[in-house]
Amino acid sequence: MGKNRKEARAKQHAAEEASKTTAVDIPEDEQWRIIKETGILKQVSSGAATKNGAQAEGEEDEDYEISPLADEIFRALYLVIPMSFMLLLMEILVHYQYGRKPSYEALWDRMLPGVPIIAVFVFYTNRYKADKRMQAALFWLSCIAGMRMVWLLNRGNWLTVMRQSPPIATAWIYAIVQLNLGPAVLSLLVAWFYLWYNEFKLTL
Repeated sequence: MGKNRKEARAKQHAAEEASKTTAVDIPEDEQWRIIKETGILKQVSSGAATKNGAQAEGEEDEDYEISPLADEIFRALYLVIPMSFMLLLMEILVHYQYGRKPSYEALWDRMLPGVPIIAVFVFYTNRYKADKRMQAALFWLSCIAGMRMVWLLNRGNWLTVMRQSPPIATAWIYAIVQLNLGPAVLSLLVAWFYLWYNEFKLTL
């Protein structure tokens, strides 16, 4: 009985030594060949690529989170704010031109309906300003507003000037800003020709 146990232990020890020797004795080239045949590296690399692709897509989604409408509103605000202050400035200046100090009530009456109109007008014209039809409309607006402004400053009575010149001046400046360089210069030349032809003077 004891002899059988000793023989079993000896066989087990010999098997363990043989497995260790076999594992240690495999050459490195043979190990790489076995790894390549199993395809483990491809699975690991494809899994890493899939993970990186998912992360990249997630980052791109985060970058393009802002909707086009929000971007348009944000860009329109860049013009709504200065044009609103332009309207306020013109209202103050036209009062002081005739020796009147503007009251807060008068300024409020001008700005309360004026700012929403400016906001809507700026939003839509800024959205389509690259369109040729919009450029044509802005060109005619600048020509008409420029000639009307020249006429008001030369022939308009003080009440008409106080009522009409602030919004017309704001619309004229805005149209010039939104026009391309060529049409903007041409519209200014139209206003100048109207001034010269009627022998008006540009006095503020």
